[in-house]
Order: sequence, then structure tokens, then C-alpha cells
Amino acid sequence: MRLLAVLRAREDGLTRRVASWDSPWVRGLLPPVEDAAEHTKLWWAAAAAMTAGGGRRGRRAALAGIAGMVVAQVLSNGVAKQLVDRRRPPEQWFRPEDVEDRPDSSSFPSGHTAAAVAFTAAVAPGWPWAGAACAVPTVLVAIERVHRGAHYPSDVAAGAAIGLAAAALVRTAPRLLPRRQG
Repeated sequence: MRLLAVLRAREDGLTRRVASWDSPWVRGLLPPVEDAAEHTKLWWAAAAAMTAGGGRRGRRAALAGIAGMVVAQVLSNGVAKQLVDRRRPPEQWFRPEDVEDRPDSSSFPSGHTAAAVAFTAAVAPGWPWAGAACAVPTVLVAIERVHRGAHYPSDVAAGAAIGLAAAALVRTAPRLLPRRQG
């Protein structure tokens, strides 16, 4: 029990530290990232760009990314959030404008992070350049979820783990299916 209390105190301290980042750079960059990631718009736009400009490789990468994102959303929002009821970080740790419209659902895990990581990790093996390009907003989404008071760092870490698992499942599943003999 003592170890859990120490871990919780450290996570609370880290959450407060991330929330206190108040540079103009952070305040200018993270809100647009949040807006773009809301309802997975950013990842749908990335998939559309890959489909339009990447030829066959782009279409395959986009399809893998969308499939990974969907699996991650089901696992994080449809399963894990229903099983774990965790309160969001206390509002008083954040600026009022950062917490005015945060969700009422469980904080654990971060569905935004799960979707972002799943999309990026599913795209990367098929088109490494696109995966690297998607990694930048993926990291920003994860940081933004803590900075704006929606999640604790462990919620984001769990979302990332779910995203990686979803991407692995999507990339592995076709090889597990029996091949038709023609």
C-alpha cells in the first residue's frame, strides 16, 4: 500500500508540473492539437492525405491506421473506460479555461492517446515516413491530454499501451487468417 501511495503522489506531482507549463509556445500549440484530435479528425485527415497522395502504399497505410484507430477506440472507450471508473484530475490544478469542457467519462485510459498511437503505429510499418510524420502530433496529443486536465500521465500511458496493442493486432490479424488456395 505504501508503494501505491508513493506512486500516486509522484503522479500527482507530475500532473501538476505539466499543468503549470504556461509558455506562449505551449499555449499556442496545444489547443489546436486538441481541436484537431477531437473526434479523431486529425487521423481521418491524415488517412485522406495518405490515400490521395501515397499511391498503393498510402492507401494500405491509411487503411491500417484507420483499422488500428477503430480497434483502439473500442478497447479504450468501449471496454476499459467501462471497467475502470477513475475521476479526472482535480480542476483546481488547472487554469479554468483548460477544464471547462472536459468529458464526464472515466479518466482511465486516454482514448485520444489510444487512437493516436494506434493510428501511428499501424501506419509506420507500411510507410515509415508517414508513421514518423504522424508521431509528432501523436506525442503532442498525449502531452495535451495531461496539460489540459483531462488525464493523469498513467491514463495516457495506458492509452498508449492500448494503441500499440491495437496496431499490433491489426498488423498481425491478416497473417493469422487462412489463405485461400486458388
